[in-house]
Amino acid sequence: MSARTRPITTTEGTRPFAFSEAALAECRALMARYPEGRSKSALIPILHIAQAENDGWLSVNAMDAVAGVLGLQRIEVYEVASFYSMFNLHPVGTYVLDVCRTTPCMLRGSDDVIAHLERKLGVHCGGTTADGMFTLKGVECLGSCGTAPMLQCGAHYHEDLTIERADALIDELRARNSRTNYTDR
Repeated sequence: MSARTRPITTTEGTRPFAFSEAALAECRALMARYPEGRSKSALIPILHIAQAENDGWLSVNAMDAVAGVLGLQRIEVYEVASFYSMFNLHPVGTYVLDVCRTTPCMLRGSDDVIAHLERKLGVHCGGTTADGMFTLKGVECLGSCGTAPMLQCGAHYHEDLTIERADALIDELRARNSRTNYTDR
């Protein structure tokens, strides 16, 4: 295993997975955008669809379904899913808090924010709170270096992050306690 890939969970991946009809239609529409024989180009967006259909994470069965839809070898899907931190290979909380750990964010305090969130949530990076609400992750560059430090939750960036702003976000999410899909903030 290279330093840039992450292990794929097999024990939790035994639950059945099947795309909904709406998701399959979305997959077919994505695949139709590419020339014949180039359906692999739709792999990343279809992995996002599978993750949304599977409570925010990619089980082995979900990745196998993606391979089936695209006509790919399973290993081709596993390689991509394990490379990118945007794909969760283990069950996650209602909200996934991705905190950038690369140099610009670290120099502007992301390590302090992570340490604070670990204490506040009672988990280490990579862990999920006992109530299943939050998963805290330290990730590689999220492309917001000019507004570091930053945290991504769902599809939303929270830039110029401070401990106080992180606390306010946690409080807001706890009060809401609902998500319509994994990309919602």
